[in-house]
Amino acid sequence: MAYELENIKQSQEIFYYLLKNHELREEAEPGLYKAYTESEEVQILVKSQGEIAESSIERYGDVIYLIPKEENSFLGFSKAQLKKELCHSNATDRDYYLAQFAILTLLLEFYDGQGSSSKTRDYIRVGELQNSISDRLREGAAKYDEEEEDRNGLAFTEMLQSYESLRSDDRGRRQRTTKEGFLYNILKFLQDQGLIEYVEQDEMITTTRKLDHFMDWNLLNKNNYDRVLAVMGEEDHE
Repeated sequence: MAYELENIKQSQEIFYYLLKNHELREEAEPGLYKAYTESEEVQILVKSQGEIAESSIERYGDVIYLIPKEENSFLGFSKAQLKKELCHSNATDRDYYLAQFAILTLLLEFYDGQGSSSKTRDYIRVGELQNSISDRLREGAAKYDEEEEDRNGLAFTEMLQSYESLRSDDRGRRQRTTKEGFLYNILKFLQDQGLIEYVEQDEMITTTRKLDHFMDWNLLNKNNYDRVLAVMGEEDHE
């Protein structure tokens, strides 16, 4: 299939913009947005460039996103990079998985995977999230034996041990070896990625439109939601 030179140039301009910004909003770049949404040829060319770059191009509402695939450590993060970002300097794999569990718990506190929008609340306090992480870890460790943990992929006992090994600090310090610092570092990382807003003075967390879009349109389809509930030890009551 032959493409016009103008369409090729527009697709390259759109993809380069996505590489720099990871998203293209209609209000910010109406010309590029219109070129993508109104020209099938431009859209095909942009998506093709995304595939070559091990990414997908998705439009949710009035925003076009560049989403790196899981194995894409060039545009995304490798496991080693994420461990460095989320954990303390001497972190083990179980510390890394604990950080992932904390993020998963945060998502479950905000979204339930039901209805036209999966979002169920506007904000959560840091203390409430911290208690929820602790409660879910204890519930999981009490419910599953090691064989069951291996089967569902979540080592609750080891993550609970890692979490309880973190000190508590009521003086407001945020060292990564404390529960407060552990969670603070995760929240700052998610905020840097444009997924949440963390109001430190109020100890309050809200989600961004970007995360709401991802959860509603991509991450929380019914199959994924049921799988998350299963490994977290919950049931989907309809």
